Amino acid sequence: MTEKNVVTAIRDALHDEMANDERIVLLGEDVGARGGVFRISDGWLDEFGEERVIDTPLAESGIVGVAIGMALHGLLPVAEIQFADFIHPAFDQIISEAARLRYRSNGDFGVPMVIRTPCGGGIHGALYHSQSIETFYAHVPGLKVVMPSRAADVPGLLASAIADPNPVVFVENKVLYFKAEEVPDEPEPVELGQALVLRPGRDLTIVALSRMVDEALAAAERLSAERGIEAEVIDPRTLVPLDLDTILESVGRTNRLLIAHEAVEQGGFGAELAARVQAAAFDDLDAPLERVGAPFAPVPVAPALEDSYVPGVNEIFAVAVRLTEP
Repeated sequence: MTEKNVVTAIRDALHDEMANDERIVLLGEDVGARGGVFRISDGWLDEFGEERVIDTPLAESGIVGVAIGMALHGLLPVAEIQFADFIHPAFDQIISEAARLRYRSNGDFGVPMVIRTPCGGGIHGALYHSQSIETFYAHVPGLKVVMPSRAADVPGLLASAIADPNPVVFVENKVLYFKAEEVPDEPEPVELGQALVLRPGRDLTIVALSRMVDEALAAAERLSAERGIEAEVIDPRTLVPLDLDTILESVGRTNRLLIAHEAVEQGGFGAELAARVQAAAFDDLDAPLERVGAPFAPVPVAPALEDSYVPGVNEIFAVAVRLTEP
């Protein structure tokens, strides 16, 4: 076991994949000259060469468009978008081309590519560096969406994303980048669509995405200590495909569900998850489904306002107490 933060886990995992497969190409703004804004690929231009570590112009549509072309010609591109907030110029390439090519070619062409991008608030980056964008892409047939919350899961998830014959949006939370934990020296594979139960419980199921996993775990410990409520915490790890079976099995035992994500609550992925659980497990529920998410507003500029805007332990705790009241 080695202690690593998420940035280091991504760096090491991607480096190993590139070293083992010459088809993998990394492209993005400053990924070669500076290693990207978070220095994940620092030094790789010298190691892998300019044909495999490619600095691009400030043109997200071009980055993704070129990656699609690479994927169609036998390469395995990993396109880095420096901040998720700036992925929107590439929206048409991702939605209209990458996601639909397998369908429009009747299965003749796959698009095996990964788009890595850091998202979320918590670093006081205001409205242009703090958005959560996962729901846009989870809505689109043909795309897969991955949201790791732990350094230990990164190697397996990234390897599976690169090996997948379909385009994968790999969403990394910036606050989690510098969270350190023990990572196995020989990481186990993690199949896309395989949730992880991080804390067992009997009274309530909390499904938390990305950064909210740690907040949910902290809230669960507080619930146990202060209220005697034992919450089960589940990290889906991937939104598409979604491991609904693990969530339904848990809800079948706890009879209550709370969904927590950092994105705006209105129209967030929690709404989709709530609808699917309600449809499949209505008779198991002893209380209404509850969601915790951000307010329906842009991320504030002022640090104190951002701190109150992003949901966390207190919000999850309060809703969990309300949900479990007799």
